[in-house]
Amino acid sequence: MANHLKMALVETIVSLHGRGWSQRRIASELSIDRETVARHLKSAAAESKPATAPTGSPEVIAESKPATAPTGSVEGPSRQASLCEPWRATITSMLEQGLSAQRIFQDLTSDHGFHGSYYSVRRFIRKLEARTELPFRRLECGPGEEVQVDFGTGAPLLGADGKRRRTHVFRMVLSHSRKAYSEAVLRQTTENFLRCLENAFWHFGGVPQRVVLDNLKAAVHQADWFDPELNPKIEAFARHYGTVFLPTRPRTPRHKGKVERAVGYVQANALRGRSFAGLDEQNRHLAHWEETVADRRIHGTTRRQVGVLFLEAEKAHLQALPIDHFPCFQEAQRQVSRDGHIEVQRAYYSVPPEYLGRRLWVRWDGRLVRIFNQRFETIALHPQREAGRFSTLDEHIVSEKINAVERGSAWLLSRIHRIGACSLRWAEAMLAERGIEGVRVLQGLLSLTRKHRSDRIERACDIALSHSAFRLRTLRLLIERETPKQAQLEFTEEHELIRPLVEYGRLLDRCPFQGAEP
Repeated sequence: MANHLKMALVETIVSLHGRGWSQRRIASELSIDRETVARHLKSAAAESKPATAPTGSPEVIAESKPATAPTGSVEGPSRQASLCEPWRATITSMLEQGLSAQRIFQDLTSDHGFHGSYYSVRRFIRKLEARTELPFRRLECGPGEEVQVDFGTGAPLLGADGKRRRTHVFRMVLSHSRKAYSEAVLRQTTENFLRCLENAFWHFGGVPQRVVLDNLKAAVHQADWFDPELNPKIEAFARHYGTVFLPTRPRTPRHKGKVERAVGYVQANALRGRSFAGLDEQNRHLAHWEETVADRRIHGTTRRQVGVLFLEAEKAHLQALPIDHFPCFQEAQRQVSRDGHIEVQRAYYSVPPEYLGRRLWVRWDGRLVRIFNQRFETIALHPQREAGRFSTLDEHIVSEKINAVERGSAWLLSRIHRIGACSLRWAEAMLAERGIEGVRVLQGLLSLTRKHRSDRIERACDIALSHSAFRLRTLRLLIERETPKQAQLEFTEEHELIRPLVEYGRLLDRCPFQGAEP
């Protein structure tokens, strides 16, 4: 859908152009494109009456005819005064009352005997309303007096699936030292805005006297230069930290020019050409960049190193931080799903198993997720996760739903020890031989206790260990056949069939190949 300007803004464009403003200046002041200004001026000119009198109009001839200079005068020709000049004070008074050029012409004709045309009145009014453009006044602040805040487009997040997610970078700048804080968020919500403000205050180690911001929806319900309507949470936050929020005039970015330039700086220097896997990674990069690059630069206005000027001249003038953080949270009811989790901002958090299928109260503040029962007793506490992530506490998993592999080999060996010492030795040796695949064999060994007595399992394990047989099917066969243990022969050094070692030595001495060349 095309971007249509509101009628009030179109009238403002036409009015400013009627006062002699250039299209470039109108576009700059209203923060719109010059082509848009030209298009609406052309449309307005087509719909209105011609701005100049027809060719040959007596008023045009009279006002443009040069006056004859006195004889001997060295001055060049001058333009004749406007026909409206005798009524200058009257016309000025009517303009101050907000009357239109058409109304002024009508009153001059009927009440003051004016005989000129409407076009003459209109040209005279245009000259009266023309103003010489004045330079902007630059305002500098003392240490600790002011910070300016704004959002800009951050670096994209590139997920494992290849999808890119847009981010917004929050930027706060202390107006005196230009010390800044940056943080990336996914959405410009009130909660994210307050969390960024709070993180910045604690990063600076103090609170400024006022916060200058534009009319972003997360903070301002109704923009008004004289009496803006702030979000109630913003007002509560200001009371908690002992500061005030001062929104700028709508569509006047120069009122917070320091942070406007600062947002462009962090975008161009820290984030352009980069992408990150998650918000934590991007925020770690921003914190490192602020410390190693932004704080160490020599600012073009102050001609001082930013970090040094902050420590020496501004930090001590910041107001003290409160004892605790601002308790900003959202609250809602959630249904516990069949997997024992609830959903908060598309992330999932576990609850105790006895609350399966019930509705619970949830509070979240960007840091923590608190889950309450109907009596508002806390039953679970989780760190808040990004969308699509799960947070599952071990105590919320029913023991029947934890399989033996999850419990680990140490737990399985402790259960096998109850069968007997032989079974434990066989299990330990089997694990050493087969490694991680032996964990399931331990489960199989425990399952034998459902059909067989422990003494039979013990004998089978003792026999299998003597043969270094570490297969579960071997144990099953031994238990079924009750195979006796293999007889072991003791080693003996003397026997009637074995000759003494001395005779073997004499035999070697008589060998004909002794000492022969190889």
